[in-house]
Amino acid sequence: MKAQRHRGPNTEGIFISKTGLAGLGHNRLSIIDLSTDGDQPMSDPEGRYWVIFNGEIYNYLELRKCLKDEYPFKSRSDTEVLLAAYRKWGSACLDKLVGMFAFAVWDETDRALFVARDRFGVKPLYYHRRPDGTLFLASEIKALRAAGISSVPDEVTWANYHVYGLYDHSERTFWKDILSLPPGHTLTNKAGHTQVSCWYDLAERVGAETDERPVEAVCEEYLDLLVQSVRLRFRSDVPVGVNLSGGVDSSTLLSLVQQVQGCDSNVKAFTFITGDPRYDELPWVNRMLASTKHPSVVCQLRPEEVPSLAHSVQAFQEEPFGGLPTLSYARLFERAREEGVTVLLDGNGLDEQWAGYDYYASLNGQAPSLVQGIRTPLTRPECLTPEFRALAEPFTMPQSFTDPLRNTQYRDLRFTKIPRALRFNDRISMRASTELREPFLDHRLVELALRQPPERKIAEGKGKWLLRRIARKMMPTGLVDAPKRLLQTPQREWLRGPLLKWAQACIEDALAGYGDQWLDPVKVREVWGRFQQGGDDNSFYLWQWITVGLFTRFK
Repeated sequence: MKAQRHRGPNTEGIFISKTGLAGLGHNRLSIIDLSTDGDQPMSDPEGRYWVIFNGEIYNYLELRKCLKDEYPFKSRSDTEVLLAAYRKWGSACLDKLVGMFAFAVWDETDRALFVARDRFGVKPLYYHRRPDGTLFLASEIKALRAAGISSVPDEVTWANYHVYGLYDHSERTFWKDILSLPPGHTLTNKAGHTQVSCWYDLAERVGAETDERPVEAVCEEYLDLLVQSVRLRFRSDVPVGVNLSGGVDSSTLLSLVQQVQGCDSNVKAFTFITGDPRYDELPWVNRMLASTKHPSVVCQLRPEEVPSLAHSVQAFQEEPFGGLPTLSYARLFERAREEGVTVLLDGNGLDEQWAGYDYYASLNGQAPSLVQGIRTPLTRPECLTPEFRALAEPFTMPQSFTDPLRNTQYRDLRFTKIPRALRFNDRISMRASTELREPFLDHRLVELALRQPPERKIAEGKGKWLLRRIARKMMPTGLVDAPKRLLQTPQREWLRGPLLKWAQACIEDALAGYGDQWLDPVKVREVWGRFQQGGDDNSFYLWQWITVGLFTRFK
């Protein structure tokens, strides 16, 4: 429990079954019902069911009303509502939950464990099963390591990352025999037998048919759901803030905050910058905040902070992360904690719902890149050893829909962009003992958007058509049609400039640890030399090598 105390620094608790078959531990970050009544592990009145829960059930008040006549609530927490819901409906309670969650329920009578993860995997859950059937579960890999599980790299996952740029697309992690419970899945364990099952299938929920209702009817329903989603995510007994960039998504979020809380809302708005006007979005942010009472909190990342911060963030991520944007975001959460804000909302998810990335507008039957805005290859497989390169397993994009646009959206939502972003963001928020909430990943919003025909997403080569139609009525003139900024940080410029020596040292560490095993030293140094001379608009592969160097130091 000490290994992940940052996830819950307020209280901790342990339950050991009388049978000796199960033990549950919990670190609590107090958000709803700050009293000890909300502490975990928590049991029902009879002591049959014991729950540990990471996340939030946003509609807990509505569920509580349904259950109040048959469950003697003793707390005001959403945890107890979850427990009561499971006691009444069993696994069927999952369909009634609006929230982000990973939870485990031990049934003392049946001597069985039930585990579930939310629809999109906002909250993590890792597990390891020994040959004798013993099962270990944790929110982070480091807790499994602390329990004595080995830290052997999964070379297939590392090869997929280096060859295809893939991560978080399957249950495999970067560490051998440590698995991630997939989003929308459950795990049951009884008498040493473990079974993993899908309880939420986005493609199945959406269906094959598109929504042909009038546009205005869809806009009205979607806007109503947006307001509901933001309102639910303000349920908190601690201060809530908003992450604000200058883009349409976070500006839409702030506009919804104004609708929910009124024009006198003084929720703090947090923005990260790097001091480079080519990338910083502060002018757009200031325009958005100009007519509001929201205090602006600007968090700047400086080049000299990157080496130590990268080492720290890597230790918390334990798997590859997204470079300087992730580090900038990490600074933002640190600052939020300093400002006394424990819960933050951000605008993640609208690009995937409404085809906001550039490649959505130019699908040609081929699987599009995992990164937008670059003209050169994403990765450099030629810099790998042939043996390592041969371990990679290509990812086949699901063809769940009849049109390539929705298939790509589904890929990004379920297997690529959203899973990796959620993992990055969960670790950096919890590193600062703060909670991140994703109102635009409310499953009702995602399902409605994914049912829309292509012309409601892309028009005249520009994505987010229907979203812009809604947002235009809520925000200052010009913001809704602002061009999408492809990059948020000067990663390329810093790696060629103030971070060059540090990058060089990391790459050499990578070659010292995995040269001739994973990486071809001659080719890596050759490509690195060319990068330093300019002429490449992509630094993704370079960060891959830096990551290996960070892991070499981390070991």
